[in-house]
Amino acid sequence: RLGHGRVMAACTVIVSDGMRRRDPFNELVARQGRFRLDAEFIRDTALRVSGLLSRRLGGPSVRPYQPIGLWKAVGFSSSDTANFRQDHGKALYRRSMYTFWKRTSPPPTMTIFDAPNRETCTVRRLNTNTPLQALVLQNDPQFLEAARALGGIMAGAGSPLAGLEVGFARVLGRNPSRTESTLLTLALARYERTYAARESDAKALLSVGESQVGAEGNVVEMAAWTLVASTLLNMDEAVTRQ
Repeated sequence: RLGHGRVMAACTVIVSDGMRRRDPFNELVARQGRFRLDAEFIRDTALRVSGLLSRRLGGPSVRPYQPIGLWKAVGFSSSDTANFRQDHGKALYRRSMYTFWKRTSPPPTMTIFDAPNRETCTVRRLNTNTPLQALVLQNDPQFLEAARALGGIMAGAGSPLAGLEVGFARVLGRNPSRTESTLLTLALARYERTYAARESDAKALLSVGESQVGAEGNVVEMAAWTLVASTLLNMDEAVTRQ
């Protein structure tokens, strides 16, 4: 579905008779348990499908987007981590395994998606589905910037339907259904009407994040596609192993 709320999926795997005949021992991995991806995978996937992900391997830890002043309450004044200093450029888009981790104040995005705080050994992570997670996917600078970059790719496809096909292929690995195409095409038109009357809001939306917005793009169109891309990144299917 296209809704932003998510419900914990049952672990029961429904297997059709045809699938049992074709792959009785699941050698083709045609069926598996369904669960929400881990925090690092969700962030890295958003960066990958938007074209922002840095493929550099190795090197020091990096400090991507985080609320200002988050470390002040737990930082020692003489410590080199008393104050959070955000990195810039390509460091913002490195894989999550390179994110600097302060155990007394871990990255909020990772925490909301159930990443352990690393103060003790964790044998198995908990896996929850909460409204806060949907809010992160809609509003966190990293995900909003990824939606903007993905929206630019979709806008360049030439038509609304072609753009949706590109977005679905990148995020979900499939084509949109007729219902999905209809709903999102209508949503795109509605967003364009809204931003045409409030262009300052469109510019504010496109200003999130440090990556550059193509100067040749139409501000209203780009903002509308950003929200459509954000919807795709927020779908259950985008953050759940099927």
